[in-house]
Amino acid sequence: MTVTTPQPRTTIPTPSLRPRAKEEAENADWLELTEAVRDAGQYPTRVEAERVTRIVLSAFGGHVTGDERVALAQALPREAGRVIASQIPATHPLTAREFVESVATRIEGSTPATARWDVSSVLSVLSDHIGEPLTTRVLAELPPGYALLFGRAELAATL
Repeated sequence: MTVTTPQPRTTIPTPSLRPRAKEEAENADWLELTEAVRDAGQYPTRVEAERVTRIVLSAFGGHVTGDERVALAQALPREAGRVIASQIPATHPLTAREFVESVATRIEGSTPATARWDVSSVLSVLSDHIGEPLTTRVLAELPPGYALLFGRAELAATL
């Protein structure tokens, strides 16, 4: 006759079916940002606003570098920050016009005029979201002409 000792039972917790509160908050921040873009750009659906937001942020991500890029990614909802931070820095800075034209090539059926609308819709919401000081720092890194895309007047220094 063999005697066995009972083994202690191990309880394996079941995975939660609900996303964690932090994930829900991050998702809500992203939805809030894309909803603001939807309102600003008068897009018919949230899906369209999200698509335009991703395209513009991915195009813009390579043009902001250094500390401003890090600060920008941290100031945005996590998903938007990922889109910005995942871009390879551009080797040649684009003028505002060239930037809009590059976005037009990424959006099917877009023209420079509709791309300017899309870029301005996203970047003006971005500016509201990140605040005046960071917007000023980001604009200081970019070639002249970008301020209008952020919904700001561009003032030239007097000599």
